[in-house]
Amino acid sequence: LQLVESGGGLVQPGGSLRLSCAASGSTLDYYAIGWFRQAPGKEREGVSCMTTSGGIRKYVDSVKGRFTISRDNAKNTVYLQMNSLKPEDTAIYYCAAKIFNVCVLRDEYDAWGQGTQVTVSS
Repeated sequence: LQLVESGGGLVQPGGSLRLSCAASGSTLDYYAIGWFRQAPGKEREGVSCMTTSGGIRKYVDSVKGRFTISRDNAKNTVYLQMNSLKPEDTAIYYCAAKIFNVCVLRDEYDAWGQGTQVTVSS
């Protein structure tokens, strides 16, 4: 399974971005998906995750009400809609896939993308 993120960039505070994570080599049907981020000098943290059907979705407190995770299994793609962005959201964002459809915000995933940079600045 290979994962490739896209959609990052520079945005002003209060703006929006939608990150995409396209999978290849295997279907995502049996994987939970997570989004993580790592800011300079900080540890990687779990931002959001969801199970295959979307029945379980989790968010770290700092993004609740602003970020939305979704997936299109037909396109083998996962998304992270980020609204009301803040400077503290600046980080490299990674998507990851976890077999057995377990949604956790811990660093316990089986496949990772290469990351996409998100910078929130005026």
